[in-house]
Amino acid sequence: MGTSRYQYLGQLPAVSNNLKALAGLLCGPATLHLPPEHVSVVENVQDVRTAMDTMRQAARDATDTLIVYFAGHGLVDEQGELGLALPHTQAGRIETVLHYDWLRRVLLEESRAERHVVILDCCYSGRALGRMSAAPGLADQAAVEGSFLLAASAETRTALAPVGDTYTAFTGALLDTLTHGIPGGPALLDLGAVYRHLRRTMEARGHPVPQARDRNSAAQVALGRNRAELPAAPVTTAPGVPAAARPWPDPRSIRTATGYFTSLAAVREVSGLTQQAVVQRSQGRISSTSTVSRLVNGPALPATWPTTAAYLLACGLTDEQVLLWQDAWQRLCSEQPPADPQSPAALPSGKGGSVPKTEKKRRPFSAFRRGGTH
Repeated sequence: MGTSRYQYLGQLPAVSNNLKALAGLLCGPATLHLPPEHVSVVENVQDVRTAMDTMRQAARDATDTLIVYFAGHGLVDEQGELGLALPHTQAGRIETVLHYDWLRRVLLEESRAERHVVILDCCYSGRALGRMSAAPGLADQAAVEGSFLLAASAETRTALAPVGDTYTAFTGALLDTLTHGIPGGPALLDLGAVYRHLRRTMEARGHPVPQARDRNSAAQVALGRNRAELPAAPVTTAPGVPAAARPWPDPRSIRTATGYFTSLAAVREVSGLTQQAVVQRSQGRISSTSTVSRLVNGPALPATWPTTAAYLLACGLTDEQVLLWQDAWQRLCSEQPPADPQSPAALPSGKGGSVPKTEKKRRPFSAFRRGGTH
């Protein structure tokens, strides 16, 4: 459930993308592989009754696990109660808000499910009637017995939904985690592991830190396999398609670190190569498949460039395409604090050490190639 269009509050177009992507992911093989009829998407619902009816229907249908997700503006009234904003919500008009406590009561009193997962990606807009620090924590307000609550803690809309981004910051990180996995994490992505990874990721990016509450060990509920730890497998591609004609991601359209990592991972998928094949084609510039996994999963931009160049060339990109990727990397690096050189994201640069970012010069990449063409 989510609200992307508002009459009185700021617009959140990324919420629409959140809903489509999360619903698709939950139905796909990367996570729970749910039948499409088990996923209900309600966007820009015009009245509280429709929202409540949808919630009650899901509560009646689910017998094992019920997952409830909301994205949009969140308001806190003078009594400290959380409200979820609908298209016609007005600050100070309680009759226009979907009170979270009503949804909470459905979970407590009407749901047949054994477990509940509640994911709240909402913030307090400029019209909120209180500050987050002055009210009870969002996770405490939303707690439900026998459930796991994952809440995006944000004080401003801009921090939660950066202008121009495809997804809101929190949901974008969640989608990234479920899609690409957690390097070095457990075989199954249980909610506890997902929360800890999101907390580290959001802290590293300077975003508000998520909150979580676990009731009756619901943190052990798994949302899918950890794709970062699965054996590398070839990606099916159309045979006979030359590298120049493949639909490579365009680095010029990348605006965020999340988009950078997603597009970087997509390069290998388009290439049709396994991680091991990328390592073999890198001429020793990439030491292992774990280096490839760290490279495309962040959480911070690489501190040096040569490893990324070796990865792109091994996947089959031309020198000219790699230069466009280098431009995107330099642009994103200039927009955020540099990575800690001791962090996993500060990947090795290969022989010869590294050059401070401000002193780097663009150079041909033919030294990274094997003979022949890719």
